[in-house]
Amino acid sequence: MPNREKFETFQQEKKINKYNKPQYLIMSKIITTPLERFDNLPDYNFSPNYLEIEPGLRMHYLDEGSKDDPIVLLLHGEPSWSYLYRKMIPILVENNFRAIAPDLIGFGKSDKYVEQSAYTYQKHLTWMNGFIDHLGLTDITLFCQDWGGLLGLRIAAERQDLFARVVASNTTLPTGEIPFPEAMLQWQAFAKSSPDFNIGQVINMGTTSKLSSEIVDAYNAPFPTEEYKGGARIFPSLVPSEKDDPECVNNRKAWQQFSQWEKPFLTIFGDSDPIMLGAEKYFQKVIPGTKGQQHQIIHAGHFIQEDQGELLAEAIVKFCKAKA
Repeated sequence: MPNREKFETFQQEKKINKYNKPQYLIMSKIITTPLERFDNLPDYNFSPNYLEIEPGLRMHYLDEGSKDDPIVLLLHGEPSWSYLYRKMIPILVENNFRAIAPDLIGFGKSDKYVEQSAYTYQKHLTWMNGFIDHLGLTDITLFCQDWGGLLGLRIAAERQDLFARVVASNTTLPTGEIPFPEAMLQWQAFAKSSPDFNIGQVINMGTTSKLSSEIVDAYNAPFPTEEYKGGARIFPSLVPSEKDDPECVNNRKAWQQFSQWEKPFLTIFGDSDPIMLGAEKYFQKVIPGTKGQQHQIIHAGHFIQEDQGELLAEAIVKFCKAKA
């Protein structure tokens, strides 16, 4: 998410309902970004792959490297897409890993519901679980950032047999026990209702490096008009914030499951992410698998893959090759 000062002028908006998340609309309109929007993007020359995650709903994903190589599952968050992993994938493949990076529904080359009300935390979990099952992924190394963690960590906790290790970066599992900071509330309001929701500029504001206009345009590529931004606009408001929200309850259960997690668990956080910095300490306190790992705080903003993608990929390779 962008830095606090970028949104000081925006007012907090009222919640959609008690749990700040809408109900899923079965008849919601589905659209697909025209493929020509993705022509000639800088450093994004990967082969596209698609699967029908539900009838009439396609999810796009990158799948690079040999099918026999160990799997690294790369999950993006809000409001990015698999373009965020373009620096990391080649390094992982060069080191004999199979790098898989899906575009969440509503993002990238994946299909998009027009109505914001079509998206819920549980629906994203269902889609991602279906993705993992469809590809038959096992012995997974998970790398997750932002909403990639809210999804990936929940799944890893609930389906531990499928995962070998985890790398968590600029993310957490909210339980509703700590009030959101004002910056988060402003970000929710801005994303949902700002008349100028320039997604490429949002990414740019969440990095320590200044992105070129070509890179900003690449992050905007999936969203040619307002109609395509429903998933990106509502995602921040789907973060559960109240203790009795069912997703907060489920997240607390996930933390309980992680308290027994003995597999390797690594945290790499950015020093310039004012919302997430410090969250790594709770992972290290609760999860036994974090003990003895080479945790890092590196110079990066919220979109740590953009600022330090090469370093992250090299750290993942080292982590995977270390003795458990």
